[in-house]
Amino acid sequence: MNSPNIVITQLDADRLDALLANLSKQQFSGKERLEEELVRATIVDSRDIPPDTVTMNSVVIFRTGDGKEFSLKLVYPVDYDGSADKVSILAPIGSALLGLTEGDSISWPIHGGVTTNVQIIRVAEQPERSGNYAL
Repeated sequence: MNSPNIVITQLDADRLDALLANLSKQQFSGKERLEEELVRATIVDSRDIPPDTVTMNSVVIFRTGDGKEFSLKLVYPVDYDGSADKVSILAPIGSALLGLTEGDSISWPIHGGVTTNVQIIRVAEQPERSGNYAL
């Protein structure tokens, strides 16, 4: 699997560490993979995150390996309400998006050993870019 550099905010890292600490592998089959991504991530202050990087609560336009394009808001499980315009960080595609920058792509397992490629087209909205450092 290709592994582009990823950058996440300290706030997102702290919140995700706390979330993962309370989940078993049975509750979240992608736990180990997301933990690996958090370990290899460059962690920065919210004010220092590049404006074209996917953070939590960003709206991301991306393409999957089958050529389909999506525009989804990356949210914490507590904020996921099943609406078609949101994706939880605990969904395979959600975990793949975090920390990527416009133009990046990553191969990511989605289910049952199947892997897809995810490419970031554009970060349409990012809380930090808008001056919101606490979402």
